[in-house]
Amino acid sequence: MNHPALFSEGVTFPILPSCEHFAGNEKMVRKAFSLQKEKGPIFDVTLDCEDGAPRGKEESHVRDMVRLLQSKENLFKRAGVRIHDSTHPVWKMEVETVLAGAGEYVAYLTLPKARQVEQVSEMIEYVQETALTLNIQRKIPIHVLIETHGALRDVEKIAALPWIEVLDFGIMDFVSGHHGAIPLTNLKSPGQFEHALLYQAKTKIVSAALAHGVIPSHNVTLDLKNAEQTKQDAKIARYRFGFLRMWSIYPTQIDAIVAAMKPDHSEVGKAIRVLLAAQEANWGPIQLEGELHDRASYRGFWTLVQQAKMAGHVFSTDLGVTQLVKIC
Repeated sequence: MNHPALFSEGVTFPILPSCEHFAGNEKMVRKAFSLQKEKGPIFDVTLDCEDGAPRGKEESHVRDMVRLLQSKENLFKRAGVRIHDSTHPVWKMEVETVLAGAGEYVAYLTLPKARQVEQVSEMIEYVQETALTLNIQRKIPIHVLIETHGALRDVEKIAALPWIEVLDFGIMDFVSGHHGAIPLTNLKSPGQFEHALLYQAKTKIVSAALAHGVIPSHNVTLDLKNAEQTKQDAKIARYRFGFLRMWSIYPTQIDAIVAAMKPDHSEVGKAIRVLLAAQEANWGPIQLEGELHDRASYRGFWTLVQQAKMAGHVFSTDLGVTQLVKIC
């Protein structure tokens, strides 16, 4: 949520969990929901109807995913669905099935493999039309995978489309699309952050996303069971490149990503002190601890506190519960 005193009317920036965990079959989805129940809604779950669907069984697969979305196990309603791309014959069926069964609370739809902005626009328009037909009153958040030459070329235009919430970087398809020009060793660190073409792609995606109030999301770490590598990758993605979210495809990656991307405890404490003082000054400029602060810094601290809450940060009660409630 955005504070009305700090953000212009109509200007919003999504505050989302820093981890997005992919699950492609019923067993993995139920495991993910179980972890959400245990840890809280500190990560989203993406039910995969693209790579997760057996060929020829796409319709039954998406119906299975909708039943899982409808189940009591989907406790926090923080689960989205990745559908097929616009060249696949089942994508419209998948949109219709998901929205008809879970349109009031599906967390997002992820659109893969676009090669130009027009394909993304077509898919969003169909989602909008389907929602209207089904009398769904809410906007359906849209996540778009940037994983082709064309999508990267059009990334600014894609980020500006309606209902866009996240831009994801799909490193595996992006690398394979370069036909050997990017060695496969660069799918892993340190190459994924150092190869010039990957460095350029990541910075371009982050810049486009942030310029349009969209969350940039980093690709997965391929060393599935190496939690420390995942944590290192997440830190680099967050603090060197500006990604605010990252994919997970293995349960142990979830905690590593959340731990790496959540705000530092001391930063959260400072943010709360600044915001409480600002509130007392009716959001005018203040001096605190030898520093000048105004609405520009307040917005940054506000976002930081919201991100800490989303990551499950336990706030100290020494500031007073009543005061914390006022700003959080």
